[in-house]
Amino acid sequence: MKFNDINLNEKIIEVIHEQGFDELTTIQEKCIPEILNGYNVVGQAETGSGKTLAFCLPILDKIIPGNGVQAVVVTPTRELCVQVKDEFSTFGKKRKIEAMSVYGGVKIDQQIKNLRTADVVVATPGRMLDHIRRRTIDFRNVVFLVLDELDKMFEMGFVDDVEDIIYEIPRERQILMFSATITNDVNGLINKHAKNPLIIRTKSFVDPGKLKQVFYDIHERNDKFSILLHLLKANRGGLSIIFCATRAEADVLEKNLRQQNVKVSAIHGGMKQNRRMRSLTALKEQKTEVLVATDVAARGLDIKNVNAIYNYDVPQTSKDYTHRIGRTARAGEEGIAITLLTKRDHDNFRRVQGADEHEIEEKEIPDFRRVPFKRGFEKKNNWKKPNKYRRKKPLNDRGPGQKDDRKKKYYHQKRPYNKGRKKPVQR
Repeated sequence: MKFNDINLNEKIIEVIHEQGFDELTTIQEKCIPEILNGYNVVGQAETGSGKTLAFCLPILDKIIPGNGVQAVVVTPTRELCVQVKDEFSTFGKKRKIEAMSVYGGVKIDQQIKNLRTADVVVATPGRMLDHIRRRTIDFRNVVFLVLDELDKMFEMGFVDDVEDIIYEIPRERQILMFSATITNDVNGLINKHAKNPLIIRTKSFVDPGKLKQVFYDIHERNDKFSILLHLLKANRGGLSIIFCATRAEADVLEKNLRQQNVKVSAIHGGMKQNRRMRSLTALKEQKTEVLVATDVAARGLDIKNVNAIYNYDVPQTSKDYTHRIGRTARAGEEGIAITLLTKRDHDNFRRVQGADEHEIEEKEIPDFRRVPFKRGFEKKNNWKKPNKYRRKKPLNDRGPGQKDDRKKKYYHQKRPYNKGRKKPVQR
């Protein structure tokens, strides 16, 4: 089905064609007409399937510019929050619809100011609750509530915050829920808050025939980085994503790759917001060839032109493995998923193979050049030379309860006072 065949506003259709889109994806074809007809919709779809436009376009068609906040979208991560907001801004620009993102890690004052003119608010749960408690957001005109990546909300422990937000939204609203998997927890939330929803499921967006899965069994753990570097240089072209199990591992790997002159960025939940945004900007502007990421940070991000996935650390579950490799071999493109095994990874790898029966081919380790892998990086020395001209605080100016080290030292060094001059020794 083509976009011209569905009943969307002409200005939205113009932007769709300007962005180079012509035909709907499966999730869009099934969801958009039902949302336009006013149904509550639950969509099961993976990242990259086009699910953001599946709820974005009908919302942009229905809301009235300048009528206050009419749509609230809740996402689990800040990066996904910004990405979804950008979609609303892009496709709603000709209708002059104002969209804004609300997330933590930045000053709240500017957000409060922008909320006065917003039509669509895309938010993370914590910062949205902050605005609710401050009474800086008005929900009276809200007609759409979207919960995106709902299964990840449960995994990250946001479900209580999400329910608090749901109770603040007017009951006469249309609720849209999207999740990569519909677990028992997700199903319970659907039954509790969505009245007579239409559940729409789509098949994997990844083409198994285009995706090659291989693994290397590395006997010496110290060779792991050297083999990774060799494979990165051999498989250049497009973007490569390297998945690590922890934030610390991601940081160390990024620094080592940068020392080997690899154009690399990293993203994980422990980074400051400005650094995370720099990494995403570098990806969009194609200034980086390699992205090092953790599962949580990368979840939900729609990253284009990924030709290779590297499992530097093997995931603990088959579901996480499927989410990782699903970022390549999309829309008819070819891709490769490479897993690097060491002795400690074998148990996890057996679980990955056994659950979904992934066909993962073993490859012989290629000839490679050993390079050093540095685990400890020195922190910057922030020591400053003391100012000898700084005026010392008088003893009697110290507050109550403060230790008086100088006074203590004075009494410790005090000696008995000897009045008068010493008499000369008589010889």
